[in-house]
Parts: sequence; structure tokens; C-alpha cells
Amino acid sequence: MRFGAAVLRAYEDPFTVEEVVLAEGPAEGEVLVRIAGCGMCRTDLAVRRSAGRSPLPAVLGHEGSGVVVETGGTGTGLGVGDHVVLSFDSCGHCRNCLGAAPAYCDSFAALNLFGGRREHAARFTDGAGAALAPRWFGQSSFAEYALVPARNAVRVDPALPLELLGPLGCGFLTGAGAVFNSFGVGPGDTLAVFGAGAVGLAAVMAAHAAGAVTVAVDRHPGRLALAERLHALPVLAAPPGPADRIRRLTGGGVTYALDTTGSAALINDALRSLRPTGRLGLVARLHDTLPLETGTLDRGRTISHICEGDAVPGLLIPRLTALWQAGLFPFDQLIRTYPLADINKAEHDCDTGRVVKPVLVPDGRRH
Repeated sequence: MRFGAAVLRAYEDPFTVEEVVLAEGPAEGEVLVRIAGCGMCRTDLAVRRSAGRSPLPAVLGHEGSGVVVETGGTGTGLGVGDHVVLSFDSCGHCRNCLGAAPAYCDSFAALNLFGGRREHAARFTDGAGAALAPRWFGQSSFAEYALVPARNAVRVDPALPLELLGPLGCGFLTGAGAVFNSFGVGPGDTLAVFGAGAVGLAAVMAAHAAGAVTVAVDRHPGRLALAERLHALPVLAAPPGPADRIRRLTGGGVTYALDTTGSAALINDALRSLRPTGRLGLVARLHDTLPLETGTLDRGRTISHICEGDAVPGLLIPRLTALWQAGLFPFDQLIRTYPLADINKAEHDCDTGRVVKPVLVPDGRRH
């Protein structure tokens, strides 16, 4: 089958929307999904800075949602017509996958970032027959269709706005999962979120739903105003630093802090904002040595990395949609949609902070 997709051919080039070819349908354990929408995540954009580790040319996109149009075999647990959200890939049989920690799959980097599943890789080509990189995050969903392992796909209520649901598979899942799974935030807890982007604001919404007091830290007043509308206390990331203000707002500091920025200065501020025995979680990839200032890890404070919100997507995604239906997780307020043909404008708006979460819609509808 032939269909449209956004192809990145070189790390410094714009995306080109062109015809691609899928030579075979789904193999055993796979499903073919007609994409309704796909979120653009900063991990997609980070391919440009991957120093050649992420193979090109490739169809990126890993926050897809859509409708199952074909299944491979009877063991997928999905049927034609099912509405699904697509999440990250995992092997399903390593120790961590079997232990309900698929984000820490032994093959996570290989499957999602650096070449994907090699089985049947040659079936995906451009219109001239030249090979495209194996599936990005098991999806490659900047496209009209995506062929995915069934374990990546989570069935959702068909009454939900399908074209907006894709970011629940990664960005929103990461922020909310950090709150619900990694930290186990509950009523009366205190949380500081550093960076009011898609992941940070998902954490803000989840913390409010859990009954926590939340502080949002960002350098952009507009992002802080949005965080405040989502029930966070706003703190500007400006000298002399936000830690003292956070401690004053929370009566001595927060129990949990989440950094989404990767900024060494803000990470140290986050540690200083913690109460004794408080925990800091990092979700952004660090690109350099992290210097910790004297005393920041004193008194039982801890720091750790959180991947994909420690989530089992099949459990967390339905929880998030239920919270949305109850008015407690209004993720749709963070989304702006773009036709797939406008992917380069969406990238520019995402990269410059003009939009929190772009979602690409293959059929060109806007919301």
C-alpha cells in the first residue's frame, strides 16, 4: 500500500511529505493503524542532534492515535475498528518487561531510538523503493498509516476525541506517570515541577487530580499563567533562584520535585527546594556532566531518572482518559493541531515554545 508520510532525510533538512510504500501487511502480533493524529515530542526533534545514532532517512512520530484497519493473527487482542493510542515499544520478555516495567526494557534504546525491530524491516520504503529506517518507537506515525506491534497499542473508548489522544502515549504519560507511579503523590503532598512544557504541565494536572499542592517553575510568564490556570502556584525561574520562594510557598519545601529541563542550575534549585528525605526525578536527557552543589543531597534527599513515567501504558492511558472525562486532566487545553503537510511549521512552533503540544492530523483538520 502507498500512503503519505513526513520523511526526515538528513539531520539538518526540513521534513518532506511524500509517498511511502508498505510492501506487506501486518505480521503475527502486529496491527495496521490508520492515524487520526500524532503528537510532536521533543524526542522526535532530538533526532537532529543524535550524532548519527538514529538512522535516516526515517519517518518519525511516536505519539500516534488511530483506528485499527488490519490485524496480524488472532493473538493481538485487537480488532478492526478499534480506536487505539500508540505508545513506546518493548520486547515483552526481558526481566523488566515481565516485571511490569516496560520503560526499562533491556532493548528499549534499540527498539525505540536506534533502529527499531529488524524483523520485516525491508517492507517499508519510499516511493522510489529506497529503504527507510525501521520503525521509530515501534510506530513511525508522522504518516497516514502505521504498522505497530500490538503490545504498543492501547484500546480506548471510541467516544473520545481520537485525533487528540496520541500524546497520552508518551509526553503526557511521562509527566502524569511520574506523579502517579514514580512518586505516588497523594492528598496533601507537595510537588515542584521545573519546566511548564507538555511533560511538566501533565505532571501539574496529575498532581492536582491527586490532591497535591503544586508549584510550577518556568522562565516564560505565559507558560506560568497556563500552569496557574491548571491550579499550580507559579514561580518565575529568575535570579536569585526559585528554591527560597518554593520553600516559602510550601511551608518549608516540597516532598517531590520533577525536572523536565535538563538544566544543571535548575536541577540544583530543585534539590534545594526539597524537604529532608525529598525526592527529585529527572525526565530530560542530560547531555553533559551534572555538577551538584554542596549540600544539595544532604538529609536523605535522593535523585533518580524516570523513563516514560514508570508506566504500563495499558494501565495508565485508560486512567488518564477517565480523568479527562471527569474534568480532572484537561490535556486538550495544551494541544494545537496542524495538517501533516504543515509539519515544519509545527516543528518551528514547538522548538520556539509557541505551542505546548503540536498534534499533526493527516487529513488536514484543525482544532
